[in-house]
Amino acid sequence: MAFVDYYERLGVAKTASADEIKKAYRKLARKYHPDLNPNDEQASQKFKEINEANEVLSDAKKRQQYDQYGEHWEQGEAYAKARQQQSQQNYYDSSQGFNDFDGYSDFFGSMFGKDGRRRSSGFKGEDIQASLRLNLTDVLTDQKQTLTVNGKNIRLTIPAGVVDQQTIKIKGHGGKGYNNGPNGDLYIRFDIVNNTAFEVKGADLYTTVPLNLYDAILGGEVLLETLSGTVKIPVQELTQNKRKVKLKGKGLPVYKKEGVNGDLYVTFDVQLPTALSAKEKTLFEELKTIQSSLNQ
Repeated sequence: MAFVDYYERLGVAKTASADEIKKAYRKLARKYHPDLNPNDEQASQKFKEINEANEVLSDAKKRQQYDQYGEHWEQGEAYAKARQQQSQQNYYDSSQGFNDFDGYSDFFGSMFGKDGRRRSSGFKGEDIQASLRLNLTDVLTDQKQTLTVNGKNIRLTIPAGVVDQQTIKIKGHGGKGYNNGPNGDLYIRFDIVNNTAFEVKGADLYTTVPLNLYDAILGGEVLLETLSGTVKIPVQELTQNKRKVKLKGKGLPVYKKEGVNGDLYVTFDVQLPTALSAKEKTLFEELKTIQSSLNQ
């Protein structure tokens, strides 16, 4: 189970006072309360999460255990005793082990047998949370990165198409396990910065392109710089303002779907002239006269 940062859930520092925690909880509770967000499953889930965080951090004893033992805070002292027992085990052979475990919890007993011999199962190491900042243009292709975690370099390939706030798990690269238990896992959250002029919705991109009046009326083409290069967009005659066209496959790559990309949606913004020459004005007046006669 991944470690949950209750301080982050409430948006407070680990040094926050009890009053600061209370104020932060009340503010979030009002925001996500089910009565104020009917039929909103995300708000309901958020409300449950902040209540869980407040239940721990508002209780002085629970908060102390949480700060001390992290993800094992609910086992508290039993977890500490088990770690101490692991150290002591180095000084006893199998024939001189402990004989009485009745005073210890089932959690402690699960690590050592009644004869004091160490069992093969133990504590999983602590899961580690990390974040990695990438530009949007970095997710267009697979990225090879080297991260340093606990003094060790971890080489990994980040698949194209990861999205903002997505988390991936790298098994076994967290904290070292206790009593021959498995290592924890490394969870990496991606913070994707949009360094382009496009609006992002999933794997699709959106943009607005200015179109002069003459091309809108007569047709033509415009050039657009996409993330994969410059493309020519044909413009139909009598293109109306705010008309949308779709450039298939010109969006972002879809995570773990090789060769599959989202689309790019272009909205034309027809631009009226800001000034007319005498000749242009005369020609527009002639067009107006022709149009009037056609409508009669």
